[in-house]
Amino acid sequence: MNGISQAETVENQFGPRAAEYLTSAVHAQGEDLAHFSAMLVEDGAGSRVLDMGCGGGHMSFAAAPFVREVVAYDLSPEMLSVVAHAAGERGLDNLLTEQGEAEALPFEDGSFDWVVSRFSAHHWTGWRAGLQEAHRVMRPGGRGVFIDVVSPGAPALDTYLQSVEVLRDTSHVRDYSAGEWEATLADSGFMVQATRRHRLRMDFTTWIARMRTPEVMANAIRALQGAMAEPVRRHFAIEADGSFMIDVATFEVVRGF
Repeated sequence: MNGISQAETVENQFGPRAAEYLTSAVHAQGEDLAHFSAMLVEDGAGSRVLDMGCGGGHMSFAAAPFVREVVAYDLSPEMLSVVAHAAGERGLDNLLTEQGEAEALPFEDGSFDWVVSRFSAHHWTGWRAGLQEAHRVMRPGGRGVFIDVVSPGAPALDTYLQSVEVLRDTSHVRDYSAGEWEATLADSGFMVQATRRHRLRMDFTTWIARMRTPEVMANAIRALQGAMAEPVRRHFAIEADGSFMIDVATFEVVRGF
């Protein structure tokens, strides 16, 4: 046993790859980011925003032009350094960074108008605890946007998805289904106003290179893809080169008064 904690695993995986996540097309663009920006144009003036698990900072960058302050929060100091440098280059002087875990936010109750998270929650050791913390630091009447890869739910599809995710990135914990998300958000005290779904194509070569997946693991993913039954291959639209489609959901929530 190596004795490494989940937090250390996440840091070991993402710290050395911070620059790749800043420039990753999958993370730096998308209809979900555009929709989030449109929400803030309508209802973001004067707001304070927390970006939980900010990664390359793309939700923070999308928010900063329309709000009073953004706190980009992440477990990885290297990620935060990259985000801070990029914010400076873009003239986003209302973007601050802070380091820590999602399950123990170092902020006062009700101190944010918006809490958002994109492609981060599937790395949280305590997913429910992270959502409860998001609820705690959001003011009554505040709004939230949670975006993540979601499991299709069916057992065979779920087993395949979790398998390739952890082979590619050992810090992966779980992709939850849309139903699990909606139920847990409600249990955490949020009112789910809308769930938006879209599909995202993952180019296999880029997907593997971004995480610097060891060759033995990449080969295991390709072998698993070739061995799966047709319903699995069809759902994920697995291509000859290993590229595939994943399901992504955006959950828009409000904290009640």
